Amino acid sequence: MNLAKFFNHDFDNGDFRLCNKNGNIVYFEASNAYWGKSIFDKNNNEIYYESSNDYWRKREFDENDNMVYYEYSDGYWCKIEFNENNRMIYSENSIDGIVFDNRPKQSYNDKVIEIDGVKYRLQEI
Repeated sequence: MNLAKFFNHDFDNGDFRLCNKNGNIVYFEASNAYWGKSIFDKNNNEIYYESSNDYWRKREFDENDNMVYYEYSDGYWCKIEFNENNRMIYSENSIDGIVFDNRPKQSYNDKVIEIDGVKYRLQEI
């Protein structure tokens, strides 16, 4: 990218940085030409980052600013769900396959089903 050169930045004063109106660093460059850039959502959550070494990450957030998904350039990803109290109730990831599931389970107790014209009421035992 080399924006520092375009702006005649003196690296003796430190890395070159560009910030958005909220003070988030949206671009930086080091003296060795390493650079990184970020995109932020309206709530200042970083939703995308990439760098000059081909690394990137994506993130998604819910309406309460809980990170509900992230993915890295190496293929790793993670999904997360939160309840109405912002407590994590579900997660799974691509590495170890471990699933944490504490979501409320639907009860079928007293549900009526029909098989071959005969109605049955389900009951938990």
